[in-house]
Formats: sequence, structure tokens, C-alpha cells
Amino acid sequence: MLKNFADYIVFNLLTLKPGSRLGEALDFFIYDTIKIFLLLAVIIFVVAIVRSQFPPEKTRKILSHKREYIGNVMAALLGVVTPFCSCSAVPLFIGFVESGVPLGVTFSFLVSSPMVNEVALVLLWGLFGWKIALIYIGTGLVVAIISGIVIGRLRMEKHVQDYVWEMQVGNGEIVEKTFREKLDFAREYTLGLLKKIWPYVIIGIGVGAFIHGYVPQDFLARWAGRDNPFAVPVAVALGVPLYSNAAGVIPIVHALMEKGMAIGTVLAFMMAVTALSLPEAIILSNVLKKTLLATFFGVVALAIVFVGYLFNAIL
Repeated sequence: MLKNFADYIVFNLLTLKPGSRLGEALDFFIYDTIKIFLLLAVIIFVVAIVRSQFPPEKTRKILSHKREYIGNVMAALLGVVTPFCSCSAVPLFIGFVESGVPLGVTFSFLVSSPMVNEVALVLLWGLFGWKIALIYIGTGLVVAIISGIVIGRLRMEKHVQDYVWEMQVGNGEIVEKTFREKLDFAREYTLGLLKKIWPYVIIGIGVGAFIHGYVPQDFLARWAGRDNPFAVPVAVALGVPLYSNAAGVIPIVHALMEKGMAIGTVLAFMMAVTALSLPEAIILSNVLKKTLLATFFGVVALAIVFVGYLFNAIL
């Protein structure tokens, strides 16, 4: 029904020709804008109710003093359902370290929280089907868990800024909300998040529409197709300078897949955009020394590249 509505506006009201570059780009833009914002409004509201169960104090308490491996798995899973992004990295990192959360476990959370989230999961499910959605969440969790374990094994606590160890954040009191309070929180959170992310979503849809309508299919096949052995690292390198949440990058992913880009390459690009970014590096540089910051980005980037090659090989 939404597709018919978009087609009617573009090809009937605006009288653009089907198959024309402008017509196909505008049709893609209108259709994806309506669909993605409808999905986002419903998904974010439901997710906000779930997230109200996991305030920072409870998250720190769950992860505190957990063993290696078990802690990495729990941290990665909690990252999926907790409302934190790279902008929250500094206070969260300090709070986790002060509360006794091992360094590697903390990094599993920091990778998982921005990269693997239920909003992206449901959007991918709606756009590409459940197989792609489960592949995304499964590989994202694996990257977060393995990255945290590797960093934990390297014993790099000395490369955390000294002031972090000296701070006393404390564990705030955990206040349980009533169901009515959770609904109010979900409504406010949904409106607030939509106000914050809508420009990124519109930009992402616009880029996706341009790719859909104007970028020749053979161009992407030549630079990012299966025949290019360097397609995955190129996609990761292109993704790192960008800064977007999953909702903003998914329209671009949609267009890239429609143009025939290999799924592993697309997943690698998406993970690089959401889990690694220059703004995140600047934020984390306040709490991590250069050696640990470079190690964190290097380990995660290598894991993402490996996932991209793996899924290009098996799918």
C-alpha cells in the first residue's frame, strides 16, 4: 500500500516517467521515508518500555565483577537493549571501571551498544527479511564479544587515563518505575529520539535514493562487488569517517543491496559506520590513551573485515 502511494505521487501527480533516474530516486525517497518513520515510531516506543528496565545503575550492577567470557557475553547482550551510544562513552566508561567491571567486558558493551540494537534489527527485518536481520545481530554480537575478550587478554589497564581510576562515581539508587511511568517515559523518549535522529534518517534516505536512481550498477560491482578482493576493507575504511546511527545508515544499506553489493560488504560497511567513527574516537580519547584507543579501533575493524569476508564467502 505504501509503495502504491509513493508511485501515485511520483508517477501520477508529478508525472515523472517510470524508469527515469529522477523518478526512481524520488519514488525510493518517498517510500522509504514513510516506511522507516512508521517503523521507527512503533519500534522505539516498544523498545523504550524495555529499556526502562535497564538504567545505568542497574547495568553497572549486572556487569560488576563478572568473570571473563561470561561477562563479555552478558555485556554484549545488554548492549543490545540499553539506550547508550558513543556519545555516552565517557561517563559510562568511568562508571563501569569504577564499579569493578573488567576492561574487556566494558569494551564488549561499548561495541555492542551502538552497533547492535533492536531498532536496527526490526528495521532490517522489515526491509530485508528475518535471515538478514538475524545475520546482522548474530555477527554484531560475535564482533563485540571477541573484541572485548581480545582487549581484556592484552591487559591494557595501564593505558586508561590515570584520572579514570581515581574517580569515585558510586552506584546510584535503582528506582523502579510503575507501568504508567514507563509509558510516559516511552512516549517522551520516542518523541525526543525522533527529534534527534530525523535529520540523519532523512540524509540517509536521500543518499540511498541518489544511489538507487543515479549510481550505475556496474560502478558498484566494479568497486565493491564479489570480484574485488579489497571490497570489504574499502567498505570499512569508507564507513569509519561517517557518523550515523543504525536508523540513518539502513536506507543507504538498502540501496547498496538493491544495486547488487555483496551482503558481507554491506554488513561490514554498516558495522563500521555504527561501531567505529571519528567522533567516537574523539570522545574516547578523553578516557583512553592513544595505544588503547588504537588497539580498540584496530581489533574491532579487523573483526568487522573478517565478518564481511566470511559472509561474502558463504552467502
